[in-house]
Amino acid sequence: MSENAPDQNTQDTTPTFAELGIDARVLAALEAIGYEKPSPIQEATIPVLLEGRDVVGMAQTGTGKTAAFAVPALSRLAELADLNGPSTSTQVLVLAPTRELALQVGEAFASYAVQLEDFTVLPVYGGSSYGPQLAGLRRGAQVVVGTPGRVIDHLKRGSLKLDDLQYLVLDEADEMLRMGFAEDVETILSQTPEDKQVALFSATMPPAIRKIAQRYLRNPEEISVKAKTSTATNIRQRYLQVMGAHKLEAMTRLLEVEEHDGIIVFVRTKAATEEVAEKLRARGHAATAINGDIPQQAREKSVEQLRSGKIDILVATDVAARGLDVERISLVVNYDIPHDTESYVHRIGRTGRAGRSGDAILFMTPREKYLLRAIEKTTRQPVEQMPMPSVEDVNRTRVDQFGQSITDTIETQDLSAFREMVTAYVEDHDVDPLEVAAALAVISQGDQPFFAQELPEPKRKERDRGERSERGGRTPRSEEGKATYWMAVGHKHRALPGSIVGALTNEGGLKGSDIGAIEIKPSFTLIGLPDDLSRGDLDRLGAIEINGQRLDIRQDRGPKSSGARSDRGDRGGYRGDDRRGGRSARPEHSGGHKKFTGGRKGSQRHGSR
Repeated sequence: MSENAPDQNTQDTTPTFAELGIDARVLAALEAIGYEKPSPIQEATIPVLLEGRDVVGMAQTGTGKTAAFAVPALSRLAELADLNGPSTSTQVLVLAPTRELALQVGEAFASYAVQLEDFTVLPVYGGSSYGPQLAGLRRGAQVVVGTPGRVIDHLKRGSLKLDDLQYLVLDEADEMLRMGFAEDVETILSQTPEDKQVALFSATMPPAIRKIAQRYLRNPEEISVKAKTSTATNIRQRYLQVMGAHKLEAMTRLLEVEEHDGIIVFVRTKAATEEVAEKLRARGHAATAINGDIPQQAREKSVEQLRSGKIDILVATDVAARGLDVERISLVVNYDIPHDTESYVHRIGRTGRAGRSGDAILFMTPREKYLLRAIEKTTRQPVEQMPMPSVEDVNRTRVDQFGQSITDTIETQDLSAFREMVTAYVEDHDVDPLEVAAALAVISQGDQPFFAQELPEPKRKERDRGERSERGGRTPRSEEGKATYWMAVGHKHRALPGSIVGALTNEGGLKGSDIGAIEIKPSFTLIGLPDDLSRGDLDRLGAIEINGQRLDIRQDRGPKSSGARSDRGDRGGYRGDDRRGGRSARPEHSGGHKKFTGGRKGSQRHGSR
């Protein structure tokens, strides 16, 4: 999503979101996230879709096209709900070529729909269990985001019904055709109502896409917007492939082996700014956090401290760093990869100012490689891969710095008093002076080990051999491993799935994809979370409160028999306050993204930065 900052030298004529005619509830969600003005594709597309017209949009990943079709779709559904009452039938279907994009689009829809009541977004994709998806479809999901192969499967099963479909989106249509989904797409389109509204987005417009548009769209408006590609050539761009659990270690190693002046580190959430800054300080770095919750005066003070050299590292969200201009910044670290390329361009533009050279380093997990490809495609500039600084590199740097500190001390300090003490100790204890020097070095090091250690090998996940692939010839990819955790909140604490998910994502810094099954009991909750959470992660998450009750998260050690908690697999999609017979006590799954209502202020900050 674009965070368009006006050029100080030109008059900005871009309208605000409020001027585009968006439903007030959707507009409130955008404002809460921090979106101010639409990107070019959003400015051109949203009014046309709000008029009810079909659209063919030529736009690449990273131009903000997700909001361009999601915002008007949600506005329309909100108005229909006001007129006809709430409905659980599928009214919006989004087709995406990959599981990753489907999840990304689903998360975006959920964040924009946070003010809508009784609203569910359900991703469906191959390589994942059918159980949660089938359960989510039975419960009802107004928005379904899916890959073509899995959508076809659900249509054949009768689990997905499109009789009430109002809005169909083909996202990255050219990519779907390149992956061999052309026949599936046409099959799906043929089973949709004729009076639906269609939005087709594609980076290119090959004949096959033209054919689909001519056959299934009604007098569409064609909109073409190019992504901004103005990344400065004086900024060296690199990426480091690193697992999420090893990001802090990677960051620490970079700081040790590379020399930089001022540094800004970008993360996605407000909670992450504080967490990362605190951990960097614990490792001896002068770091502080800036985010939207910190008063403006305090943020300005932190920026001034960076400018003056009192601190070296700012850990920030996109919103908090908007307009930041500090000549000292020589390195930008994308600790969390942005989901759109305009944000990436804005971020790395914090360095290399006024013609100076700068560095930008992007941390990327293997599953986020598609975002890197989008960045390179839209910026038309390569991002160079860099290796993780080795243990040998780090230790060599530490030894050099240790030796230099000895030299500096000898040259600049009066050592006479300490020399006398060491001499007396050597004479009294008859020991080698080298042993004394080594002992003093150990004392100066404190509790921190001097030499770095190799990182543990990432856990290998077993593939589910029984899971059907997205399409017949493909081997499904295994999902990230999850374990069951126990939390000290339940029904008696008025805990709901929405409040739990909102607390873990907004305050705990987890992603929606990190959260699995949720089973709320009278006095506790069982939840699926990544199986590699550290003790520090559990302490941080456990300190979060819901309605005044600490979560106190710990790994569940309950029954492991095949029949234990078998009811967890029967539903999909996050849902909130269910008013139909008290069914909210039943377990929830991460197969969908949900807007939750009813006294859960913490859950209404999806996407906050």
